[in-house]
Amino acid sequence: MAVGRPSHGSARRHACERQGIGTGLTGPPESHADSRATDPPAIEQQRAYRRFWHDVGDSFPDLAGAASTEFYRANEERLLSEHLGPLSGQRVLKTDLWDEAKNTRILGWMAGKGAHAFGIDISAPIVWRATRECAGNSLRVSIGDCRHLPYRSGTFDAVYSMGTIEHFDDSERAVGEMYRVLRPGGRAIVGVPNRFDPFLRPLLVSALSRCGLYGYGFEKSYSRRALRAMLERAGFTVVGETGILFLPGWLRMLDLACHVWAQPLAVVTAAAIRPFVWLDRRWAGSRRHGYLIAAVGEKRRR
Repeated sequence: MAVGRPSHGSARRHACERQGIGTGLTGPPESHADSRATDPPAIEQQRAYRRFWHDVGDSFPDLAGAASTEFYRANEERLLSEHLGPLSGQRVLKTDLWDEAKNTRILGWMAGKGAHAFGIDISAPIVWRATRECAGNSLRVSIGDCRHLPYRSGTFDAVYSMGTIEHFDDSERAVGEMYRVLRPGGRAIVGVPNRFDPFLRPLLVSALSRCGLYGYGFEKSYSRRALRAMLERAGFTVVGETGILFLPGWLRMLDLACHVWAQPLAVVTAAAIRPFVWLDRRWAGSRRHGYLIAAVGEKRRR
């Protein structure tokens, strides 16, 4: 859920290395020229944005072990297996590290399948937590901005972005960066909130945000057509459309709340989630209506 933050040059890279946080396959900042904001309001906005995600990463509870989180991870594993094929030997970049610190640990699963796994995130606490959580895997993680990726063009075989780019206005820049760092023929799986979620999750998020009760800050939702068009404008050929988590948003939120603050009640929410898990396994069409929709884009071969 978290997104990247701007890189601050070699001093930042050396600091990351001292903390055991590798920057991966970096190269010249060919797309970074416009990332250094000079307008004071823009600079302050960036600082506030970084502070917000720092605080969220520092204080948000761990969601691993909840029934809805297990459902989420099973959906991710299926999505990655279906659209990326065997992961062994593939260089895969994930555009945030929220899952690795607080949620499904899906990047560690990819590394366990033999992928060369990389991740980037805005929030220093999230990166540090992900580093500790994934200590047994060969992951390379860094503090950085998914709108200005610190990697050479054509570095990766795959990019995975789930629940990331909806948290800032310039989502198209992030998708363009995914395209840039992919090799020709490489694939990006991009997931965002479903504007037409049958359980009306965007409406729930809007209401909670207005009341100051939504913990993830600014969030947009997309139609399937809008998501596809965004990838196509970046240069991708969309080769697949699907989704994950055919589940009421309120049930996911309630399950997480019980998991964190009222463990005995989590048995009840887990029972309520099981019919959706059963439906997901038996009716593939339900996935297209999950509260996160996903498009699979392939970079054109030369």
